[in-house]
Amino acid sequence: VQLQASGGGLVQAGDSLRLSCAVSGGTFSSYSVGWFRQAPGKEREFVSAISRSGGSTDFADSVKGRFTISRDNARRTVFLHMNSLKPEDTAVYYCKAGLNFWGKGTLVTVSS
Repeated sequence: VQLQASGGGLVQAGDSLRLSCAVSGGTFSSYSVGWFRQAPGKEREFVSAISRSGGSTDFADSVKGRFTISRDNARRTVFLHMNSLKPEDTAVYYCKAGLNFWGKGTLVTVSS
C-alpha cells in the first residue's frame, strides 16, 4: 500500500486549501484514513480521520469547525478540506491508512 499526499502550499491566514491523499495497492475501502501533522520542533499530532465507509469522522479540537474530511472510494482518495487557516496550522501534513501505512507529507505554510 502506498500513499501520496498532495495539495500543500503557501497561503495567507483565512485562506483555504484542499489536501489529497491518493492510495494505491490494497483494498482502499477496507482502510480508515487519517491525517496527521507535524510542525517544526513539535511532535506529530492527529488532525482528522474518516472511517472506511466515510460515515464517521473525527477531528482534533484545534481544527473542529474549520476542517472537513471526505473520501471517494472510487478514486481511492481522501480529501482534507481546510478553511479559515491560521498560522498555527503550518506543518507538514501526512496521511495514514489503516494502522501502519504512511505517506510522505505535504507542506502547508500559513502566513499571517
